[in-house]
Amino acid sequence: MGTKNKLVDLNNHLFEELERLNDESLKGEALQEERERAKSMANIAQTIINNGELALKAQKHFDEYGKTNQIPDILQIGDGKNE
Repeated sequence: MGTKNKLVDLNNHLFEELERLNDESLKGEALQEERERAKSMANIAQTIINNGELALKAQKHFDEYGKTNQIPDILQIGDGKNE
């Protein structure tokens, strides 16, 4: 199986990118490329964070209201083996 990344890994990657952007030796085209890379990483990071927030909201809803047949498949929690 593949690597299981966690939010702490995302945090580490973002700080590593910040360190690269803070490199004063980066100039011109190299700096522009790093800025574009940082923008891409920030967009992906935001998507990951949004997904985590959605999963947390789904879990809270599940905890509060219990499982119903009304929850769309995309919001189902777990792998379905404990049902």
